[in-house]
Amino acid sequence: MGNFLADKVVAVTGAGRGIGRAVALAAAAEGARVVVNDYGVSVDGASPTSEVAEGVVKEIEAAGGEAVAVADDVSTMAGGQRVVDAAVSSFGRLDGVVCVAGILRERMLFNMTEEEWDPVVATHLKGTFTVFRAASAVMRQQRAGTLIGFTSGNHQGSVSQANYSAAKGGIISLVRSAALGLNKYGVTANAVAPVARTRMSAKVPVALPEIGEPEDVAALVVYLLSDGARGITGQVYTMAGAKLAVWAQPRELRAAYAEGSWTPERVAEVLPGVVGVDPMPLLEGPGSGA
Repeated sequence: MGNFLADKVVAVTGAGRGIGRAVALAAAAEGARVVVNDYGVSVDGASPTSEVAEGVVKEIEAAGGEAVAVADDVSTMAGGQRVVDAAVSSFGRLDGVVCVAGILRERMLFNMTEEEWDPVVATHLKGTFTVFRAASAVMRQQRAGTLIGFTSGNHQGSVSQANYSAAKGGIISLVRSAALGLNKYGVTANAVAPVARTRMSAKVPVALPEIGEPEDVAALVVYLLSDGARGITGQVYTMAGAKLAVWAQPRELRAAYAEGSWTPERVAEVLPGVVGVDPMPLLEGPGSGA
């Protein structure tokens, strides 16, 4: 066992399988006491079971670590609060939360139903908010702590995942808002956009040129939870096998200014030539979709 996270308490959502499990095991191996949260559902969010979280706790304990299981749905305020309460009641404090929990319900936008939209946004985006909300209250009092949300490169857009992409983009904005609002309390917030072999990545219809294992992502998360990363906040990092990358902060590219009020005619003069566009890569041309 290492000591990157010695004496720290870390809660991980979606920790029963895949990246979440790898993060929970790695955190424990580096000295953290871990709250293992997993509602135990399938990829589409169905058939919950508490045995998934309890199984990871047993793995951690068998390796000599300390952990408790919380088989709760973090898409509810009560569920997110119970994850944080379990850390405080079991271990006396909370130094870091890692929100990995997520589901997929894929459909083209023009066919997507409310039942396919709501649970995906609730699990990813609201599920990050509920845990961040409860954890930040504890960390504010401690004057220290780390919030880590999980996003995706698909926050830029995805052909059949408008729900997932919207949620992942929202997580980046949530992380940046948390970084701004909590900095004065000594609390950091960052996001990780992983590319790793999991149940979810197995559903990607194209080959991913850069992909690694959940353990690669866990190594990054452990570092971000450690004291060595105290000065890092408001960032988005990708871990994809051999590649570790940081994303740019959003910023304006070009601007034009009107003399007096804008009119449609003036916009038509200025936008195409002066302001222009930042080209978006499109897989297919207009009119080619089904």
